[in-house]
Amino acid sequence: MDRRDTIKTMLIGSISGGMILSACQPDADGNTKTEGASEGAYGRTDKEKARDLQIKGETFFTEHEIATVSVLCDLILPATATAGSAVQAGVPEFITFIVKDMKSHQVPLRGGLMWLDHRSMTLFNQAFVDCTPDQQKQMLDEIAWPDTAAPEVAQGVTFFKRMRNLVLTGYYTTRMGIDDLGYKGNIATVWDGVPADVLAKHGLAYDPAWVAKCIDQEKRAVVAEWDAEGNLVN
Repeated sequence: MDRRDTIKTMLIGSISGGMILSACQPDADGNTKTEGASEGAYGRTDKEKARDLQIKGETFFTEHEIATVSVLCDLILPATATAGSAVQAGVPEFITFIVKDMKSHQVPLRGGLMWLDHRSMTLFNQAFVDCTPDQQKQMLDEIAWPDTAAPEVAQGVTFFKRMRNLVLTGYYTTRMGIDDLGYKGNIATVWDGVPADVLAKHGLAYDPAWVAKCIDQEKRAVVAEWDAEGNLVN
């Protein structure tokens, strides 16, 4: 099982009714924007829309920091044959919005990005975004596994855990991420009772008079009609 499949399995096992409400909405081209950044997002109050616009107009990350976040996003969740990458799903935009909306992320993320560049300069004498993919993965391997990480990269471990959580949250609350999970939500099913062969096996059968009072699933979309005395007409 590869990394993405492992993540999907963990998420499917922990999905609750409210978790998969999409925080990011795709546009006509299939790109994704965070719901908070959308002026016409469904269900937003006027006060919430005003706050969204205020946050959208603020700036926190530098261009270099945004570039680093984008590289990290696609290293954590790259594209596959069946699903797009975190960047294609608009996760960097999601994180950019979140750090302005939830300011508790600002110092840990900025500090973590600085740590990552410092580590990169120490190992490869260049910024993280300028390293080769193999060099970038080498650095992430140092901090992706808390149980085996060296003490000197403890700050990086803490940073990467936060970043990974944000990437997963951003990705799997988009339409692309939901489709990748195969999550369909609550779907109405049709049950016509115990199958006839099972009933016959046990020498049982439904009472025809009782069955006649049950819903005909072929007509389940028909609105019932009642007469003046409360009798079912149709």
